[in-house]
Amino acid sequence: MSVRARRWLTLALAPLVAVSFLAAPATPASADPDDSPSTSAEPDEKGDDKGDATLDEVLESSNRKYVQAKNLVAKSTTTQKALGVKITIAEAKRDVLIPEVNAIAAQQYRTGHLGTASFLLGSSGSDDFLKKAVSLEEINTLHDRKLRELNAAIDEVEATKAALDSEVKAQKTNLTAMQKQKDAADKALKLIGGEGLTAGFVDATSKVAAPAPRNSDGGFSAQKCTVKDPTTSGCITARTLHMYQEVKKAGFDNFVGCHRDGGPFEHPKGRACDWSLQKSGFSEAHNATMKKYGNDLMAFLVRNADRLGIYYVIWYAQIWFPATGWHAYHGVSNHKDHVHVSML
Repeated sequence: MSVRARRWLTLALAPLVAVSFLAAPATPASADPDDSPSTSAEPDEKGDDKGDATLDEVLESSNRKYVQAKNLVAKSTTTQKALGVKITIAEAKRDVLIPEVNAIAAQQYRTGHLGTASFLLGSSGSDDFLKKAVSLEEINTLHDRKLRELNAAIDEVEATKAALDSEVKAQKTNLTAMQKQKDAADKALKLIGGEGLTAGFVDATSKVAAPAPRNSDGGFSAQKCTVKDPTTSGCITARTLHMYQEVKKAGFDNFVGCHRDGGPFEHPKGRACDWSLQKSGFSEAHNATMKKYGNDLMAFLVRNADRLGIYYVIWYAQIWFPATGWHAYHGVSNHKDHVHVSML
């Protein structure tokens, strides 16, 4: 570096020591984008058929991702503390160097900077010439070293601060991921009755039903029992028939009965169906296959309630309304042998 360039750099750096220098931040630990939370999709084990996944399996995967995000948050907190200490040390080093560089710049501003030739020509003899030559080299070396040290200190402070900012951002991302895992798990379980009703032993997803026709304002107008019931000699509403067809289309082929005479509720109005757990008649669930069938059928109805125009669902001594969720049911039947659905 020439003397002239060195002088310019010294003077230029003094008022600019607080200016940020661009530095590549350290890459913080964060959750993989593929680990986004989900309680309605396939498990994270590759090769699994998502149609065969149970909600329990998906929730287990979700909980693993929650723990991963939680661990990354803890790791990020530790890293942030270490970076804070590093910043303090780097800033202290920078603050020591700034006055030294400023002093060099101020001195050169007051006295001017002698060129090499004029400096050496003022020697009184060969010995003095040699001493001045050595002195000039030492001075230039000192100036260059101080400038390099200051540049390095400023770069270290800025790079460490950038790394800290990146860590804070990653921590916020992982905290959000944790909350999403929790919210998604709570929502998915709550929708189908929580652990108490299914224990997660239910399909993680359900087929999407074709929507039932709505009125002009988007609601479901009351319908009369005018359509032939395919399960009895009675009648049902057009909306009930649509629900019946969609449930069948979704693969629930066991015995079902809809219209029933007598009683104050929806069966005699053609607005309800009872879906058995077996091919004929009704029998309380006494094995895992029957309970799973009832769980999956209930889940299909609840997940498609808004599309189908469902009023309420009863299953295994629990009743679900779209507006209020699940509650204990204490009717004449405990509904452990069939899933009941009533339509608007």
